[in-house]
Amino acid sequence: MELVFSDSAKKELESLAHELKALFLKHMEKMLEAPPRKHMKHGVLCHAEKVTKQARIIYNIKGDQIYILHCFGGHKEYERWYKSYK
Repeated sequence: MELVFSDSAKKELESLAHELKALFLKHMEKMLEAPPRKHMKHGVLCHAEKVTKQARIIYNIKGDQIYILHCFGGHKEYERWYKSYK
C-alpha cells in the first residue's frame, strides 16, 4: 500500500501541533498495514478514521493506494466539512 496526500491534506497536516501530527503519522503507518474500511453516511464516498476523540483522517482507497483527502485536528472543522454533504 502507498499513501498519496491531497494538497489540502498536506496543508492541514503541517498546521497541526507537533504531538497531534505525530499521532496522525503513527496512525497512517497502521493504515498501510491493514486499512480500515468504514464508509461514511449520507452519500459521502469516503472513509473516515478516528485518530483521537476529535481528530479524523478522511481518505479513499483505490487499488493499492490510500488517498488522504483531509486531516482534521478538531471536531468543528470535521463537522463543517461533513455537513456540506447533507
